[in-house]
Amino acid sequence: MIKEIINYGKGELVYNQKLKLAKEPDLRNLFWETTLRCNAKCRHCGSRAGENCNIKDELTTEEIKNCLKSISDKMDAKKILLNITGGEPLLREDLFEVMDYACNELGFRWGITTNGMLINDKIIQKMKDTQLRTMSISIDGMEKSHDNFRGIKGAFKKTIQNIKKLQKEKFLRNFQITTVINKLNIDELDDMYKLMQELEVDSWRIVNMDPIGRAIDNNKLALDREDYIRLFDFMQEKRNKSQFEITYGCAHFLGMKRENTIRDYSFFCFAGLTIASILYNGDIFVCPDVPRRKELIQGNVRVDDFVDVWYNKFEWYRDINKFKVGKCASCKNYKYCLGDSLHTWDFDNNEPKLCLTNILE
Repeated sequence: MIKEIINYGKGELVYNQKLKLAKEPDLRNLFWETTLRCNAKCRHCGSRAGENCNIKDELTTEEIKNCLKSISDKMDAKKILLNITGGEPLLREDLFEVMDYACNELGFRWGITTNGMLINDKIIQKMKDTQLRTMSISIDGMEKSHDNFRGIKGAFKKTIQNIKKLQKEKFLRNFQITTVINKLNIDELDDMYKLMQELEVDSWRIVNMDPIGRAIDNNKLALDREDYIRLFDFMQEKRNKSQFEITYGCAHFLGMKRENTIRDYSFFCFAGLTIASILYNGDIFVCPDVPRRKELIQGNVRVDDFVDVWYNKFEWYRDINKFKVGKCASCKNYKYCLGDSLHTWDFDNNEPKLCLTNILE
């Protein structure tokens, strides 16, 4: 749902643009992690949703409303996209009450990431009433592999059925499918592409399985070098002729070796610069996939003013040299990726958990 990969060019132009961004934080995407409850147990889940979650820890309806009101009073809500995520956000009974207030009264725009299994006619009408504009639903392979990866038998059929219901209503400005490519579905790329055509998606967001959360427990499903090359060749071929957009997530720098291909762009992690989040328990944070280490949490909306925290904290995130250590410090590509993605940084060993440049080159 968030397309923040930059494509300014190469060399110092890229670096200068990043310096400018670092000095001028501008909140554009605000995640609200509504809950850690979930009706699935996905093998890759970065937040391990469904494990040890307590509904008593979640922000109340009034707490999140008051927080959003405070933000809209001090910022231009129309410039901020609320990215609603979880867990499974549709498990939260007050979701549409909050979104009605946030969008119809405060002026925010919103989009949602969901597994799609709980969508029905009543929920679709509520989505319309609250001016939902963008949606990303996960399809992680064809039927057998999707159900296996999501941990629910029948998940694929239910999700596809609900996607077709949504598409008939034609109220979304952008409908996206997100697919986590892994060993279970790497052989299904062509079948999945045909499925995207049939579902008439606006975009297909492809990501790899990162070594975070439950994916660490399922590392045998991670892609190897040959898989990545196969995936990027497939994407490049399809992008040249596809009627819908095909993107490679917002996760990693892929190198500059192959000119004019899917890999020919720089990468920059916008966490703390244009992206922040309010976690299920009120913690003020960046991308919800980032490890929730105590020193990385910037505050909590139950006791802190979000806008004050946004402008006066987050200093570490805005230091473009924070990852210029160890192998990264001497890497010739550092100026193109600045240490790569925050959510896959190994904070204990001060190095990336996954460097696709090393794998590919």
